[in-house]
Amino acid sequence: MGRLVVVSNRVAVPRRGEPPAAGGLAVALKEAFDSRGGLWFGWSGSVAPNPPDMVRHARRGRVDYAVVDLSDAAYQGFYAGYANSALWPLFHFRLGLLSYDRGQAETYRAVNRHYAEKLLPMLRRDDTIWVHDYQLIPLGAALREMGSRHRIGYFHHIPFPPWAVFSAMPGAEDLIRDLLAYDLVGVQTHRDQAGLCDCMSQGTGMKVRPGGEVRLRSRRTVLRAFPIGIDTDGFAEAARTSVQSPEAERLRTSLVGRKLIIGAERLDYTKGLPERLRAFGALMEGWPEYRNAVTYLQVAARSREDVESYKDLKRDIERLAGTINAEYGDVDWTPVRYVGRAVARDTLAGYYRMAPVGLVTPLRDGMNLVAKEYVAAQDPDDPGVLVLSRFAGAAEGMPEALLVNPLDAQGTAEALAAALSMPLAERRERHGAIFRRLRENTVKSWSGDFLRLLEGNDDPAEAHPPSRAAALSMYQARLSSRSVATSSANSPADKAGTQVADLSTARASRAR
Repeated sequence: MGRLVVVSNRVAVPRRGEPPAAGGLAVALKEAFDSRGGLWFGWSGSVAPNPPDMVRHARRGRVDYAVVDLSDAAYQGFYAGYANSALWPLFHFRLGLLSYDRGQAETYRAVNRHYAEKLLPMLRRDDTIWVHDYQLIPLGAALREMGSRHRIGYFHHIPFPPWAVFSAMPGAEDLIRDLLAYDLVGVQTHRDQAGLCDCMSQGTGMKVRPGGEVRLRSRRTVLRAFPIGIDTDGFAEAARTSVQSPEAERLRTSLVGRKLIIGAERLDYTKGLPERLRAFGALMEGWPEYRNAVTYLQVAARSREDVESYKDLKRDIERLAGTINAEYGDVDWTPVRYVGRAVARDTLAGYYRMAPVGLVTPLRDGMNLVAKEYVAAQDPDDPGVLVLSRFAGAAEGMPEALLVNPLDAQGTAEALAAALSMPLAERRERHGAIFRRLRENTVKSWSGDFLRLLEGNDDPAEAHPPSRAAALSMYQARLSSRSVATSSANSPADKAGTQVADLSTARASRAR
């Protein structure tokens, strides 16, 4: 068994002597890295006008971290532009917010090629490569073009819409063809798998076989759902400890016996935060018995503050919270408490445990681990109730939650009222069923299932991969023989530090 090579857009290198971050991919991949060692490659998070064209390395435990910086132009075109202003709204079914710019699309591909060029010399013959999320869709195709014959998997962490939505993106067919460079493409839910298969069928004209298999000449690509989980027992233990912490005690004291409804999200228009506030306002209006008896705490960590739509969202949330507090608040009670910054994960675990209601109502979400963490944090003897959007990926595996349409404020308010008044026996039954499922489908089983299928695929490369030098030589020869699109020295692709090949040639190469 070779190394595991993980590629993600952002790589946070732990400080020497400190453990990896407690959330995200670091937790998901810890077990795999511990057992076999590996390399983690991606963007450092640093942006500069003219960053050094080099890879920085660090070794922590059995993991080698390798990171690169981005130029200002590359960051704006690749990340803030195409990835977050075009792909993010597309994958979340928000076509009205999609902003497409061809120069940014070219920069997106140029940065992915640049990553491939930096990664290839570090690869060993028997490495397994696992690429993560929408920022890096073309990376597998770029590696194949440069000669890589490794097993390469891709996991898509956010929703995957059907072709009727996806086809709105200019160049949609090329993005779908890029996925054929991977041996395994994973998505969060069976609904996402159906969307992906629909896009593959209609976007490429290729037949998707039963089980989500596509064959292009000698290559087989498998399309499969892998619902990501959490460290259920670990989070439950963190909640049991944290609920006794000084931070939790401060919150408990401030509630003065009132029931707590809690939501915790990153500030994003996909999370349905304005709709959530309207639902709470409807609860206050229609169920006066809960006035001065319930407090709603919403944590919304700021993100992407350089994107205008996020600034508008922040203003909208603040306005709605202020309106509810002005309408229903009293001198000793603020109905809505809005915290616009990140709260430590362990602290949140304690908050979840003391909250009789968890409110998780995204307009669209790949999975939403907050829903799973809320259930894991509960006291099984006196558990709270999860009110969950049916549009969250988590809803597929949590039918015992109170499922709502977040666009229906009155319906969500009814679910909140039902949750606040639910008998103990029913709460225990619902919580127990979800909790047992969370313990069976953990983050460890998610990564293990994906890697076992990726490394067990027949083909795609019966021959050994070429040496690194040979692969680079083939790629350079291919570049020298192809026409390069003419562009001014100030084009987005030039600023990204890479060349953009003639688009028709690039499409033909990706189809191969």
